[in-house]
Amino acid sequence: MTRPFDHATRRNIAERCAAFARLPASEPALALKPAAVAIALTEADDAAGGTAVLLTLRAAGLRAHSSQWALPGGRCDEGETQVTAALRELHEELGLDLREQNVLGLLDDYPTRSGYLITPVVVWADAFDFTTIPESTRRVIRFRHAGQFIHAPTAALIYQFREVLAGRETRVAELEQPVFAWK
Repeated sequence: MTRPFDHATRRNIAERCAAFARLPASEPALALKPAAVAIALTEADDAAGGTAVLLTLRAAGLRAHSSQWALPGGRCDEGETQVTAALRELHEELGLDLREQNVLGLLDDYPTRSGYLITPVVVWADAFDFTTIPESTRRVIRFRHAGQFIHAPTAALIYQFREVLAGRETRVAELEQPVFAWK
């Protein structure tokens, strides 16, 4: 089933995650090392504009689980929450710098035979986002890159190029620039 990568889908997934009752960790599971993975939802690279899940292909030279497809993730560092660990691992493995407001929810912990208790963290991973400013009624587009925002006009043009590559005729002239770019 294909779901469009849009605000309605994000809201629907967030509502379903919020309604999901996670199972409490059992006694044996609490002795496992905490880990987290990101179930990162992004726009599919197809003309339908559906929602896709990002996976990584583990390097062939790794001693454990080499050449396997996996969700981005890993062990929680000392003092790190599962959400923080999943976001850190997503940045380290795929270069996506997302924040806690991108988190839609958590699924049940999964105990592994290799000694980890993995918490799946569902995140919305659109690099583009839209915001508003009091100085304009038009939406401001921004693009996340390397932990910073790139704003219009650059963000608008990259966004339009992405849309054209996906087979959509998307216009961007109506997208606003931040006030600092007005000069």
